[in-house]
Amino acid sequence: MTRPADTLDPGAIARQLAIAEQLCARRGSRLTPLRRQVLEALLRHPGSLKAYELLALLQGSLPGAAPPTVYRALDFLTAQGLIHRLDAVNAWSACTDAGGEPHDLLLVCPRCGRVAELNDPALGQQLARCVARAGFALAGHEADLPELRALCGRCAAQPEA
Repeated sequence: MTRPADTLDPGAIARQLAIAEQLCARRGSRLTPLRRQVLEALLRHPGSLKAYELLALLQGSLPGAAPPTVYRALDFLTAQGLIHRLDAVNAWSACTDAGGEPHDLLLVCPRCGRVAELNDPALGQQLARCVARAGFALAGHEADLPELRALCGRCAAQPEA
């Protein structure tokens, strides 16, 4: 199953925030108001956001927000599996299936930062076999998901600037 992170309606965002609260409570962690705001901003934003873009969005409602505060919230949310750290574009994206099935691969558009989560056990197994044949092993946890750079449909339809 492929899930683009930019197709969440307000009801889906509210459900994702409720799931995040439940997951954190079950793990003995707390989704503080700031962490919740960071997660909500990522859930509302199509694709991904860089840390300073996120900071600029938050400063409207949190004038005292500073980079270390945002980075700590991003670290927490990543560790909880609620967001993805995207090395391909040096940004973060909300996990649209937190608490659901594990992901096998993230598709990241290098032009606009859109993200799709692939959940395909057969693909994950094949990828693990190919990696093993090359003498490597996948890290095996959500924070180290393989990322594939691929143009999303919108960017593929537009000529490169």
